[in-house]
Amino acid sequence: MNIADRIQQLRKSKGLSQEELADKIGVSRQAVSKWEGEQSLPDMDKVIIMSDFFEVTTDYILKGIETEKQAKKNVLDASMFIPFATALNFIGLVVSWAVWYEEQVPMAIVVGLIIMAVGCMTFFVGMTSSTLNKEKAQRLFVSINVWFLSFIPLSCLYNMLFTNSLAPYPLVPQPIMVFAIFWLTYVAVCLTVVLIIAKTKRRK
Repeated sequence: MNIADRIQQLRKSKGLSQEELADKIGVSRQAVSKWEGEQSLPDMDKVIIMSDFFEVTTDYILKGIETEKQAKKNVLDASMFIPFATALNFIGLVVSWAVWYEEQVPMAIVVGLIIMAVGCMTFFVGMTSSTLNKEKAQRLFVSINVWFLSFIPLSCLYNMLFTNSLAPYPLVPQPIMVFAIFWLTYVAVCLTVVLIIAKTKRRK
């Protein structure tokens, strides 16, 4: 891995575009593009700014030499936080359904959303402890969890419009054909998010 590769890896670990990194260190996007394309090398003052911004040493950027602290930090892969956070989001959804089924009180929605919030916080807090695969992990997390996180809000909106209720899952109204509206909307919203993420990945 050379300087160009290390700069690109550090940039992507923060989830930044070339333009965003350029703004952070006070250069043009073209300059960052040339660094990553091995067309030029950054000046020493820019290397120092990048080392401070990415919390690495200048030796790491220039030579790939990691400190012991940095080496330990890089052992953590951001993707490792996805399963636990996703499990919490799924549990939140199921608990919300179960509480509503038994009690039929709005608190069921609140309980589910709180558990999901903890799941999301677990993932994003965990990401801050790693510099490996952060961008990839974030895309994967959103692509999977949009199916869980959007279900309760869309269900509540649907139920308020068609059943005059507030439930964490779609109730069957009359006429029953309206029930299909929820599922079509739900799938369309989730697939749109997934496709946008996939398109963004291709651009980068």
